[in-house]
Amino acid sequence: MKRCCEGVGLPCLFKGVGMANSRPPKYLLVFDFDETIINENSDDSILRAAPGQALPEHVRQSFREGFYNEYMQRVLAYMGDQGVKMGDFKAVYENIPLSPGMPDLFQFLSKNHELFEIILISDANMFGIECNLRAAGFHSLFRKIFSNPSSFDKRGYFTLGPYHSHKCLDCPANMCKRKILTEYLAERAQEEVEFERVFYVGDGANDFCPSVTLTSADVAFPRKGYPMHQMTQEMEKKQPGAFQAAVVPWESATEVARYLQELLKKKC
Repeated sequence: MKRCCEGVGLPCLFKGVGMANSRPPKYLLVFDFDETIINENSDDSILRAAPGQALPEHVRQSFREGFYNEYMQRVLAYMGDQGVKMGDFKAVYENIPLSPGMPDLFQFLSKNHELFEIILISDANMFGIECNLRAAGFHSLFRKIFSNPSSFDKRGYFTLGPYHSHKCLDCPANMCKRKILTEYLAERAQEEVEFERVFYVGDGANDFCPSVTLTSADVAFPRKGYPMHQMTQEMEKKQPGAFQAAVVPWESATEVARYLQELLKKKC
């Protein structure tokens, strides 16, 4: 395994242009969006643009477990009927606050961009994610964003679709993050880019599914007290050693930045 400063005669955290172009990134960093990058669930946040900031009972009662994407399609159709337009949604998304410490983590990653390839996998929607990241000034950090397709139709209604179909029994019908991550790693390997380590930052049950595929070289960063964290703890109790990745819970994303900074120091 090569050290990050091997053969270049420069400090490990050197930000030179040449380094970024001379070799592929060593680490893949995967982010979730809702309640990870941002401090809210963006699907709940957009209700601020709804009349009375609430949904009628018949819409709320239409939710079925495992079919949240279909439920949100009905929510958006209702909001369209009520005259909620693109600008209204955009204003909400742009003002959702980032999670504690997330700006610090993103600034650290910006300074060390040559070492990290960063992707985002989210069961939210492309429009909302891109609005938020652009407003926060961090959209360019991400090599690729995987999320449910969204657009505005001729009526001006905000429309949402499923990301893909899959056979995973543990994930919602419209998205399995494990499938997305494994396919991405395979695609990058075909392009002769392989990573020394994968880091996964998330919070939800749908983040636990891909994190189970991580190896002992990798690190899972579950948000402390959220479902992903609870599920890793339960697996360790029931099947000690079955969850292979190191688990580093976080309350502030500054803790993630500190962990990565220490890792880079050790590599030099």
